[in-house]
Amino acid sequence: MKRFYAGVALGFASMALAQDFQDVLDSLPADWTDLEFDLRIDDEDRYIDASVHLSLINAQPYSRAEWHWRVPVAHNFGKAAAPQTVLGVLRRLDGEGFTGELVLREVREGRSEVVQMWGRPESVREEFRQRRSI
Repeated sequence: MKRFYAGVALGFASMALAQDFQDVLDSLPADWTDLEFDLRIDDEDRYIDASVHLSLINAQPYSRAEWHWRVPVAHNFGKAAAPQTVLGVLRRLDGEGFTGELVLREVREGRSEVVQMWGRPESVREEFRQRRSI
């Protein structure tokens, strides 16, 4: 199996989907904000069964593509599934005997959420900048 990280192919022995995703999470820097990965299952006859589980994390299906779904993941904020939720869904797929592979397509890091600071005291603004390292 081949895995990609930031455009570089990484070779992994065959592992469970959840373990692959956990390895990706462990390799990320602490300030990552969101990522997207593509997922493909080996047994296409079970596509509908997998789709039911993947709907919990808003996996976006591809049509007529080599990969089956694109999965957006958000670290601390954003409009995507939390990494813990994605890990739980992938464990469910592993538990039901699904095999396949995932490829990391994009990682974004160093961004912070937009928060309205008008009318807030300077101490709150400073604490926000300090916590977010802005």
